[in-house]
Formats: sequence, C-alpha cells, structure tokens
Amino acid sequence: MPLSAAGSRRLVHMRDVQLRGYVRDDGQIEIEARMTDVKSYSMGNLDRTMIAAGEPLHDMWIRMTLTPADLEITACEARMDATPYNMCPQTAPKMERLVGLKVGKGFLRAAGQRVGGTEGCTHLRELLQPMATTAYQTQYSLKNHALDGQPRKDNHGLAPGLLNSCHSYAETSPVVARLTAEEENFVSN
Repeated sequence: MPLSAAGSRRLVHMRDVQLRGYVRDDGQIEIEARMTDVKSYSMGNLDRTMIAAGEPLHDMWIRMTLTPADLEITACEARMDATPYNMCPQTAPKMERLVGLKVGKGFLRAAGQRVGGTEGCTHLRELLQPMATTAYQTQYSLKNHALDGQPRKDNHGLAPGLLNSCHSYAETSPVVARLTAEEENFVSN
C-alpha cells in the first residue's frame, strides 16, 4: 500500500541502499551492501569541482563474511567508488577491524569502537545496522529452509532471540502463542 498523496515538492536527494545475503559454497554467509547518494542538481566541493546531477556523491560497498552458526565476522572489506573528498577511501581498509566480532547483542557498539569517529566513515558505519539484520535473515533462511525454499521438517517454534524483539514477537502476542503451541505439539508427537 503506498503512502498518502504527497504535496507539491521537488526531489533534491536520493539515497539507495541495497543489501544481499548469500550462502557461499564453503557454507559461510556473505552479506553485501551498497549505498549511493545522488543529487538532482549539479554541485561541487573542495575536491570534486563538478559533480553532475545524477552522478553519485557517495558510492560505497561492504562485503562481510560470517560463520553461519554464530555470525562471527571472518572477513570484511569495503570499497568507495565515489566520495565527496579524496581522503575518504583511506577509511575503507579499516573495516577489516570488524573481523572477530559477532553480529548480535552489542555488535554496533563494538563496531563503533573499532571503526567509529575519525577512524572510519559515517556512511559505512550506517550500513552495519541493515547488514546485521540481513545477516539474521540469511541465517534464518539457512536454518529453517532448504535451499529450494521448502520449509525444513525440523522448523518448529520460536527462534531464540526473537521473544520480545518486536510487537509480533511480544510474549503476550497471538503469534508467540501459536508458535509456542506448534513447538509443544511437535515435541509431544
């Protein structure tokens, strides 16, 4: 369902974020993220004298490799194809500092300690939140569905960590009640 009709306006900025979750042939998970910022008008700055309308101000990539069981980062690389300043790409190699962290409780705080502030890039750090969510979704797919998309026969109940994580997974919600009943029914049979 689309949003309500907008008033008269003019587009000036477009940010696109793409995320993809993969399973590698060796069983590890890879999450790729790309973020682009584009203006609808031409502009310049200290290092780029002309950035034409429609040309990316930012075009940045991150690929994170994780273990499927506990989402520990085993590799992380970043690239910056377009940046506002010539020195911005110096921060991309620092994303390797995320290796060894686990995506889970405290991940964003720990990542900020390694690549935050003047040690990193705000835009690359901003991609870490949706990358973490994409990692969970990819892990869920691996645990709960065969690669052909069919549900696994052992897929029952509420996944650990979901209880009270949102409105639908509130311990008092009808969704949790149904999932709990399904798990109890599976265990008793």
